[in-house]
Amino acid sequence: MSGSKETNMQITGMTCAACATRIEKGLRKLDGVQEANVNLALEKSAVKYDPGVTNIEQIQNKIRDLGYDVVTEKAEFEITGMTCAACSARIEKGLNKLSGVTNANVNLALEKASVEYNPSEISVQDVIKKVQDLGYGASVKEDGNGEAVDHRQAEIKRQTTKFIFAVIFSLPLLWTMVGHFEFTSFLYVPEILMNPWVQLALATPVQFIIGKQFYVGAYKALKNGSANMDVLVALGTSAAYFYSLYLTLQAGGSHGHMPELYYETSAVLITLIILGKLFEAKAKGRSSEAIKKLMGLQAKTAIVERDGVEKEIPLEEVIEGDIFHVKPGEKIPVDGIITDGQSAIDESMLTGESVPVDKTAGDEVIGATINKNGFLKVKATKVGKDTALAQIIKVVEEAQGTKAPIQRLADKISGIFVPIVVGIAIVTFLIWYLFVSPGDFAEALEKLIAVLVIACPCALGLATPTSIMAGSGRAAEYGILFKGGEHLETTQGITTVVLDKTGTVTNGKPVLTDVVVADGFSEEQLLANVGSSEKKSEHPLAQAIVEGVTNKGIELKDVTDFESITGFGIRAIVEGTEVFVGTRKLMVQKGIDVTEALVKMTAFEKEGKTAMLVGIDGKFAGIVAVADTIKDTSVAAIKRLKEMDLEVIMITGDNHDTAAAIAAQAGIDQVIAEVLPEGKAEEVKKLQAAGKKVAMVGDGINDAPALAVADIGMAIGTGTDVAMEAADITLIRGDLNSIADAIFMSKKTMQNIKQNLFWAFGYNTLGIPIAAIGFLAPWLAGAAMAFSSVSVVLNALRLQKLKL
Repeated sequence: MSGSKETNMQITGMTCAACATRIEKGLRKLDGVQEANVNLALEKSAVKYDPGVTNIEQIQNKIRDLGYDVVTEKAEFEITGMTCAACSARIEKGLNKLSGVTNANVNLALEKASVEYNPSEISVQDVIKKVQDLGYGASVKEDGNGEAVDHRQAEIKRQTTKFIFAVIFSLPLLWTMVGHFEFTSFLYVPEILMNPWVQLALATPVQFIIGKQFYVGAYKALKNGSANMDVLVALGTSAAYFYSLYLTLQAGGSHGHMPELYYETSAVLITLIILGKLFEAKAKGRSSEAIKKLMGLQAKTAIVERDGVEKEIPLEEVIEGDIFHVKPGEKIPVDGIITDGQSAIDESMLTGESVPVDKTAGDEVIGATINKNGFLKVKATKVGKDTALAQIIKVVEEAQGTKAPIQRLADKISGIFVPIVVGIAIVTFLIWYLFVSPGDFAEALEKLIAVLVIACPCALGLATPTSIMAGSGRAAEYGILFKGGEHLETTQGITTVVLDKTGTVTNGKPVLTDVVVADGFSEEQLLANVGSSEKKSEHPLAQAIVEGVTNKGIELKDVTDFESITGFGIRAIVEGTEVFVGTRKLMVQKGIDVTEALVKMTAFEKEGKTAMLVGIDGKFAGIVAVADTIKDTSVAAIKRLKEMDLEVIMITGDNHDTAAAIAAQAGIDQVIAEVLPEGKAEEVKKLQAAGKKVAMVGDGINDAPALAVADIGMAIGTGTDVAMEAADITLIRGDLNSIADAIFMSKKTMQNIKQNLFWAFGYNTLGIPIAAIGFLAPWLAGAAMAFSSVSVVLNALRLQKLKL
């Protein structure tokens, strides 16, 4: 075991002692759970587990799988004052120790904390107080990202001001330092700048005004029994400053040349670190571009009818039930249903489909889509945080705020990194002072400062979250919504893709595909009678026939008598003509000879189509075939999955013949047919038991259990809300190419994270010994440290340019 952690959870749904015992047994069987106790009276569970093997979410899911529920609430907090990975690790550790907190994640790059807690044990204010006690600021994050964007801009402005101030005072000191080098002996350095008191006057504001943030951060960290980047910076610059101050006071009023002073070292170090912070803040701002773009899709105002008067109001003031007007060319402000008018709607922002969709009264429209040509009146059905766009933004924000499992190693190292570095710095000082340059305090001090400064763990803390922010944001622009960093990591390892048939591989809507006309009848005559007859039926196949007939421009006739013959078909009288549409048995029963049609009918059925025989006035008139057609993109998408060496399986409740026919058309070799809705999850479990990493892709309510149990559940965004809630990834565009895109984005993001971690670990692994040996001056160490953080963020931002 790599350690243990305990969590308490409120459980609902228990009715007797057997329930409590069942939950205890179920939890103890879960890998990583060391101990589980369930109290029926208090409706609580205490679970001791190994965080290296399992996590809170898996424990909660286990309880839910057993048929019970866990009472938790989730809150997002803006955190201020963090400077490195050690800060975020300390806050996270502190919050997770709070009684009632089931899980807390702190994201350094987003400066945000996500806390899941039991409201009966702890409140939001308790969480804020804990963060403040640890020496940081916290406030509840409001819906929307406007405040975060303003906070980021304020941070950039603050760091810019500090940097300009620092440059003004440190540049003269840098001038004197450069003037010390032999190869710059030609450079004129004013004598006044060589005066130790002048250097003291220049360095002091930088040290204590600009550098105040490092002292404050170091004090708060040490006060809480830990150490962070601020400790290293404060120690390194203070050593240089106060040693120089000691020499200045010792020299008294001397104005002579004093090259051993290190005022420029402390001032230039602080200036470079502030510059690194400025670059970092700007780069972090760019990493939330996906959120800004999504928010930019929203309309700013809406024209609503209030008390019989049209008025333009801010988007935030639209309420459910409002009737709003949308003119041609305008964005639809919120989700709603058209009450009057018709138009073509550009839904490319949601579906990726460039062809506008025709909409009329009764049809749903989505906020942020564009009304192309007609005037519409729409009733608002979803506003504010309930709109489709708001939900997309929420998913992206949550994904950017979560951690991938790969980050655990970086978090563990960050927690112990600073004390180790301080120890190495002291050993370096002693080796130089006692052995390398015996008695040379100044040189030994210089090496100590270089080690302290170059070891700042900023890059380590930014390596993973910035990549997740950029990767999940870029994926969202392509209509792929990862619900969390763990899913972004898991997706790369998928080996098997299981596809639901209806609505996933196929369009999910039957259409009229074939018409066979018998001798003595015309196609128009046949379809007019069939379409008119089926008009009275509510069966989905009947509706498909009617739609297919009317799309051909054939006018439907009046029906005077209609009868639905259960299990056989229908009978209707169409303008005096008796029409039968249905099965072979129906035709035989009515004495209609269909012998000539049987071969063709069987051929249609082998193709996965539903074929219906037609009899008119006692004679065989023809065949109409209806089928749920394959999506235009399915064949190419499945071929692409196979080229990625993925096993592709189709699962359906249809019979084997129909399923095999659809699979053959789509290019799928393996089919699991005649599976009941509840059986899909069991089939996924069988594949997992065979050692396969399974992605389940579906769109229906009956797919939800399979989506939940799969290693990765992918919901087609055009499907049901239940399916999307159960899934780990939502594919908004409904195109199976998004499956390959999601896997590709996962692999590229993980590759980017590994590059960042390699750079961050490698930087410190190489940088510390190089500084200790004496090959890096303190100011160069400071520049390298600043560059390491910026380089990690810039590398992550490459994901925003990724093409799928």
